Amino acid sequence: DHRVVNQIATRRLRVVKYRGSNHGTNEYPTLIDEDGLSVLPISSLGLKYPVSKDFIPTGIDRLDTMLNGKGYYKGSSVLASGTAGTGKSSIAASFADRTCRDGRRCLYFSFEESPEQVMRNMGSIGLDLMQWVRSGMLRFEAARPTVHGLENHLVNLHKLVNQFNPEAVVIDPVTNLTGVGDYAEIRTMLTRLIDFLKNRQITSLFTSLSEAGTAQEQSEVGISSLMDTWLLVRAVESANERNRILYVLKSRGMAHSNQMREFLLTDNGIRLLDVYVGPGTVLTGSARLAQESKDREAELAQAQVAGRRERELEQEQAALQSQLCAIQDKLKGISEELSTVRVQEADRLSTTSGERRKMSALRKAD
Repeated sequence: DHRVVNQIATRRLRVVKYRGSNHGTNEYPTLIDEDGLSVLPISSLGLKYPVSKDFIPTGIDRLDTMLNGKGYYKGSSVLASGTAGTGKSSIAASFADRTCRDGRRCLYFSFEESPEQVMRNMGSIGLDLMQWVRSGMLRFEAARPTVHGLENHLVNLHKLVNQFNPEAVVIDPVTNLTGVGDYAEIRTMLTRLIDFLKNRQITSLFTSLSEAGTAQEQSEVGISSLMDTWLLVRAVESANERNRILYVLKSRGMAHSNQMREFLLTDNGIRLLDVYVGPGTVLTGSARLAQESKDREAELAQAQVAGRRERELEQEQAALQSQLCAIQDKLKGISEELSTVRVQEADRLSTTSGERRKMSALRKAD
């Protein structure tokens, strides 16, 4: 069957009968290319795949810290979603760069930009992806989603994964597939793709573009339930400026941070800023800097007040100690004088008693 939907042709093959053997009766997407005929059974995979307790870094050190200090589980599926310009592709490129830096192969599917444009743009945040392309650790595959149907895209993805044998796959952005099929078809196709990648223990990262004004905690293609880790990035407007915020909406199987973290796209990559630990709501950008300055001034004023009070108490303590020393010296003098008086009185009584005995003896003799 060579079916045309939305002006896009897709070949499908169906086994009507096969005597003497069990066989699948579904329609299977079929691709004819320079390597011959490729057929992908729809029901070939399911919820039976190995899992790993190993981790693979995200490419952003502080994001690793937010994810239990280790990163993504190897073989897991990751979603980075947000509105336009929030840094989703930068997060994906950082992951690809770190994967290659650690000696692992990465396959990068771009449905929006050419490989040259991706590498140029990522160079602005300090990521040199060209070196990994030249070394064979990174492979780009760029194509408009409307060039093929969903099934052909799936078959092509399987084929490239089998050829390149990567340990990580990036698909940027997955929402561009909405122009090729409806919601149910896209979800079915991505479910099969994720099952395939998990069966191969390949860590996958998908970016998803959210429309402005829609619910942030909702993926456009309805695949959030298929994801093991969901990073949500968004722009926050305050003090006449827009600042980027990242937080981990979920990460199955690990303890993760619940903090919203502001991050910057710098010449040296993505930099997550420290958590604002002051009272009140989360602040970003210049409002954060202004509030931190006010907090420092308030702490300095309190420290000065405490310092003055400490010095006053030390002076009062010194005065009391001086008085106490004087009293103790006077008390010592009184004690010494009292001892002297007592000794003198005892000597006087002893002398008087002796004289009286002598006197008594003399009078008796008379």
